Amino acid sequence: PLCGSRTKRQPQTMASYKSDMENRNIIPVNAIPRLPKRPFDAHKGTFGKVLIVAGSMGMTGAAILSGRAALRSGAGLVQIATPANVQAIVAGGNPCYTTFAIPQHADGSFGELAAAQAIEWAQTASSLAIGPGLGRSPGLAAFIRTVVSELPKLPIVIDADGLNALSPFTEEFKARECALVLTPHPGEFCRLSGHSMTEVQEHREELAIAFAAKFGVVLLLKGAGTLVTDGRKLYRNSTGNPGMATGGSGDVLTGAIAALLGQQMSPFDAATLGAWIHGKAGDLAAQELGQTGLTAADLPEFLPHAFREREDNR
Repeated sequence: PLCGSRTKRQPQTMASYKSDMENRNIIPVNAIPRLPKRPFDAHKGTFGKVLIVAGSMGMTGAAILSGRAALRSGAGLVQIATPANVQAIVAGGNPCYTTFAIPQHADGSFGELAAAQAIEWAQTASSLAIGPGLGRSPGLAAFIRTVVSELPKLPIVIDADGLNALSPFTEEFKARECALVLTPHPGEFCRLSGHSMTEVQEHREELAIAFAAKFGVVLLLKGAGTLVTDGRKLYRNSTGNPGMATGGSGDVLTGAIAALLGQQMSPFDAATLGAWIHGKAGDLAAQELGQTGLTAADLPEFLPHAFREREDNR
């Protein structure tokens, strides 16, 4: 059975995917991208303004974790747009980011003005992250689809509830102007692609590459040996450990990638470095704390150490 697919469709056969792989001349990527050295005369605007659209009642932690990770990944400015009824909670999560209140109806759902407001805030941003902890409230899918389809040229990383709102991923998103980085776990990729969990787990590379090529996105498929592909290049991540299999870890990854996009890295390089640095932070945290007690809240605190290792090895 398909994993939550909303429409019936006939996926390609695995034989055709393998044939496509052979004809596509996939380029394996092993080198980890580096951020350039920071210029002496830099200011906060030099390193990008990141807008994160995240959080909801009961899931404010997702917005906070994403914001902390973006800050720890070098963003010059971080702003979090979150539903009005939880803005105060998210604002208290860190003194270094600012917050905006997304307009809501009395029942907590998003109204027509919500998407227009988010798009207005994004006009001055360098990158956008959308999805962590947004939930499944009425109007959310329309809100996310409107934001993603109407933002011109701004690089966007989409995760969690943002991916669910866009599932199944269809041809309508081919016409967009913005660059997209999608970061699904296997279950979310089932819903995006319409494939079964068995197919996804057994043919991760073929399906990830084919999906990225078809829709012109960068796909980061989570799991042991996280994959990053744009349909031509393929990176398999080697950092990370089982201690990171805990709620909120993906929110940290989303914030890190958004920060790297905001620092003018290409979508593929931002996703590749983001996967490596996220896993390396987890490895450093596990060395100090052990895997069993590791939580997602530990990861942002180890991101500076992971980045420092990259800087020291220039």
